[in-house]
Amino acid sequence: MEAGEAVNALLERAAELRASDLFLLTDERFVTVSVRRLGTLEKLAVVSSEHGRQMASHIKANAEMDISERRRPSDGRWIHTVGDRKIDLRINCTPTLHGEDMAMRLWDHSTGLLTVDELGMSRQDLNKLLFMLNHPSGLLLVTGPTGTGKTTSLYGCLQYLNDGARKINTLEDPIEYALDGVRQSQVNGKLGVDFSELLRNVLRQAPDVIMIGEIRDEETATTAVRAANSGHLVLATLHAPTAAGAVHSMLALHAHPYFLSGCLLGVVAQRLVRTLCPNCRAEYDISESPQTFQEIESLLGEGEGKSISGPGSCDECFHVGYTGRTGLFELMGVNQEIRRLVAESASSETIQKAAKRNGMMIFRQSALLKVAQGITSTEEILRDVPAEQLGLED
Repeated sequence: MEAGEAVNALLERAAELRASDLFLLTDERFVTVSVRRLGTLEKLAVVSSEHGRQMASHIKANAEMDISERRRPSDGRWIHTVGDRKIDLRINCTPTLHGEDMAMRLWDHSTGLLTVDELGMSRQDLNKLLFMLNHPSGLLLVTGPTGTGKTTSLYGCLQYLNDGARKINTLEDPIEYALDGVRQSQVNGKLGVDFSELLRNVLRQAPDVIMIGEIRDEETATTAVRAANSGHLVLATLHAPTAAGAVHSMLALHAHPYFLSGCLLGVVAQRLVRTLCPNCRAEYDISESPQTFQEIESLLGEGEGKSISGPGSCDECFHVGYTGRTGLFELMGVNQEIRRLVAESASSETIQKAAKRNGMMIFRQSALLKVAQGITSTEEILRDVPAEQLGLED
């Protein structure tokens, strides 16, 4: 099979599997082709080194990248059509011991964006989030490890805010989806245009809402806090394991505790877990163990909590038992006690305890709710969420 035909076949298969990433991984004698689907790596094929290089060159040519350069990292973009679906590929090439590895992030435009109602939040948390978004100014942080849906959540928030009555500016790296009516700007490392420089300039554009793709440095953190304190609604992501930990991360980036406490609306911490295939999931009666969901009993609907479900196997889910992903959330609102603790630079543990007293549902409770509702399995929760964040550590 010619390289172009092989690439087309791989992209068709990746689209069919609803994969988020496609990889060409070079070893001494062969190239392994893998996808990441629902957060899990799956091998598709193994080809010769020569055929793998030809496939990589075909992809780079379509992405207008230098096909002769294999010694330096490089990036590109290719919009490819599979049937009636438009697939946006963000491509990165990195030199390794045996040759060049290629990673492609796949964005299927036909799937569209999720609204805030579709993120997977409980009704309680969704109401809290909408309350925060309806503030005219302040800082809302979305936190979690890479690949946990933070950008998806921010886009959902922007869609809610994008009613034509607000001027919305975004700073992204890269722009993952074009939003009608939103002024989107992209970081450009080659030109030295980073988040902090973009943010300084966007503030001169008189925005009502600013979305920052990631707070990475002291200048971006302090400027974001200043903007939130001066009449702007600022939405931003950063890396922290929990909602309370996000406050500590901002303080570590030298955001002023007093000014941060004055503008912070809340923090959304999130993880992603796979959702069970509705066609083949297996149910197990636990009606004789009512204590299983005692902690979240008040959140359960009629008939929920009497059984748990596990993965099955069928053609619909390609025999893995799961068909999608949903979020687990900690949504920390900010009351006077938490505001005082932030101003005092209190520890993450102290802020976490105060947030729980203020009604925050922690990851363990969010996970239990998803299990009780038959959305995911206990195995999946334990696989994807660290034990300490589930409250299961020794």
